[in-house]
Amino acid sequence: TMSTEGKVDCGRRRLIIATAAVGGAGAVTAMVPFLSSMLPSERAKAAGAPVEVDVGSIAPGQMITVEWRGKPVWIFNRNQEMLDTLPKLEDAVADPKSEVKQQPDYCKNPTRSIKPNLLVAVGICTHLGCSPTAVAAGSGNPSLPDDWPGGFLCPCHGSTFDGAGRVFRNKPAPTNLEVPPYRFTSDTRLVIGDEVA
Repeated sequence: TMSTEGKVDCGRRRLIIATAAVGGAGAVTAMVPFLSSMLPSERAKAAGAPVEVDVGSIAPGQMITVEWRGKPVWIFNRNQEMLDTLPKLEDAVADPKSEVKQQPDYCKNPTRSIKPNLLVAVGICTHLGCSPTAVAAGSGNPSLPDDWPGGFLCPCHGSTFDGAGRVFRNKPAPTNLEVPPYRFTSDTRLVIGDEVA
């Protein structure tokens, strides 16, 4: 016969197993927020992560806005008439050759872009950080001259920029609009915040 010392107390064993299981589940539950706190937040990822954009559906003369590092970035598909206007404005803009470092070296050209038709620019005025708006030529805007060639107007203090984001002379904005680093991954996709390979 078995003595009482040799008998297994099944109830006690079940209690120990159940306690260990609940404790293990509690430990895992406590670890998830801890481990999650070690991963970068969505805000932190957005603060520096590149943004990929499909530009294939942007019609000529149309502009879209995306967010990168908490800033509005314009992607403007300039039509041929807009591109033809840019060389005619060199005497009217303050920095026609983009000498002030407001763009990557590969965008230091007359269109301030990789592909001539696509302007990629941070939509923040270089004066006090207001957001300019696109205004087409012949819009009849009373804040603009009758011969306005099209471009961007900052309504806060009247700074104006041409279709390449170059600031017109004698305006409050000291420099051209910023062109962020970007590159194309295909004919219709670009990545903002990533340099040309």
